[in-house]
Amino acid sequence: MVDTTLPLVQVPIVDYGADEEAMVSYRERGTSRALELDNRGPIRFGSDGRLHRDIVDSYNRHGFYIFTEVIKEEELKEIEADVADMLERSPITKDAEVDKYGNTALGVGLTARNISWVRPLSDPLGGTDASYGRHQAKMNEPAPPTEAPDYVVQLFLGSLQFSDACLRLYGHPDLLRVAEGINGPDFTPFNEAVWLKQPGLGGSVAWHQDGWTHWDSPELDNHTHGFNFMAQLYGCDAANGLWVVPGSHSVGKINIKKMVEDAGSDRLPEAVPVICGPGDVAMTSRQAVHGSFANTSSNVRVTINFGFHRRSSVLGIRSGGVHNPVSEYDEEYIFERSKAIAWGIDARSQHFPDEDRYVYEPFRGIEEQFVWSEETKSHLRDYNLRDIGI
Repeated sequence: MVDTTLPLVQVPIVDYGADEEAMVSYRERGTSRALELDNRGPIRFGSDGRLHRDIVDSYNRHGFYIFTEVIKEEELKEIEADVADMLERSPITKDAEVDKYGNTALGVGLTARNISWVRPLSDPLGGTDASYGRHQAKMNEPAPPTEAPDYVVQLFLGSLQFSDACLRLYGHPDLLRVAEGINGPDFTPFNEAVWLKQPGLGGSVAWHQDGWTHWDSPELDNHTHGFNFMAQLYGCDAANGLWVVPGSHSVGKINIKKMVEDAGSDRLPEAVPVICGPGDVAMTSRQAVHGSFANTSSNVRVTINFGFHRRSSVLGIRSGGVHNPVSEYDEEYIFERSKAIAWGIDARSQHFPDEDRYVYEPFRGIEEQFVWSEETKSHLRDYNLRDIGI
């Protein structure tokens, strides 16, 4: 198991105050229900080379699946080192331009948003109009420790430009074969990020469904708005991890505010936590109702997040304003953004030469044009200005 060596702020662990007993019971019940589901196991493919039918069927039922032991110890340590470096190079505080050593901070000079901060244990989005108002109800906000900083880093966006290890994971052949199995061989990128839920400090993310473009489409199905891979560096549990309402991806747009009102709190009774060990990778439909509570535990969660769409869901769509500037996703736009997949594949192939190299169908025959090197790193600068959000 990887040691937790990230340069984190150390504070006393807190609880939910009057709600602590209810939270403990809620976590225990949710964990028990989560482990009863038939949606976890190693990545498997059928005799035809396609994603195993049992996995596809389980994912279609529940809206999420947990692939176990995908990332090996060596690679986890490389990812950990890069995330530690990103934290060390982060601005000394929100809006600063230097890190704690006085050097120019990570992301300074870039155009795209790349670091998201949160007040300790807070919910900055719930009940607001942010992101098309999809975070409809506010989460409980435990009181932070008196010695807590004003803000902590919670999210690195455009992470492939900051971490070669994250880029190599992005080119993982089995994960890309899974993406092909769900979204077809011409799947497209969504975005990439590193989530950091600091112990005793990490904020919550209010219950929501991602996606805003296709809810009224007659062609809407279970996975029209794509999915996210969520690779776990240290694992996650009911206290620091994501929670999902199983099956909620298949019923269209949901009145989440009413769900919370009916529950009497932010503890949705149907939800279950995503339980992972180090190196596990969860796949979650963006249409599923999901969220996370403030991390009052002593365990950090580091999630390497990257998502994919069906090409048919994004081609010709005019969107943006949440993950990227307003843009029309034409063939040229999608091709330019998909270059990150080609570079990830080559970076991984160089680093892990004994693995089978994935062939990404839209780039078949032109792979030699995308060789990862120190010289080509500049091509990823501000690449997330072309994220494909729907």
